[in-house]
Amino acid sequence: TDASGQLVGRVRRQVDVNHIQDAYLRLTLRPNDLLPTQTQLMQNYPNPFNPETWIPYQLKKSTTAAIDIYDQRGRLVRTLDLGDRGAGFYQSRADAAYWDGRNDAGESVASGVYFYQLRVGDFSQTRRMLILK
Repeated sequence: TDASGQLVGRVRRQVDVNHIQDAYLRLTLRPNDLLPTQTQLMQNYPNPFNPETWIPYQLKKSTTAAIDIYDQRGRLVRTLDLGDRGAGFYQSRADAAYWDGRNDAGESVASGVYFYQLRVGDFSQTRRMLILK
């Protein structure tokens, strides 16, 4: 067909097994290819946010995980208990940790800078986020 979609001719080609085999890429995957090589906390999104955010992370090995959220003064605002998690990537909205911008008492927190910390075993990592209301 041409650019306008009009038929300008026909081509006939015979496809055999060799063509089909050439069309596929054979790839051998090992478990290490599909799992993170390190535990890591990523930047929340959206950032800044109002009223909710997702906190992506990845785990090198299966473990119990939690995310603590602190205000600017270092006071604990909320703990997101993630429970037992397998090794893997937790980055999509369906998998990442979710925070609704509320404290442990269920009250909306004020606008400002907050810090969130991933805790897994003896590993922890902290990042900064911003709430704008």
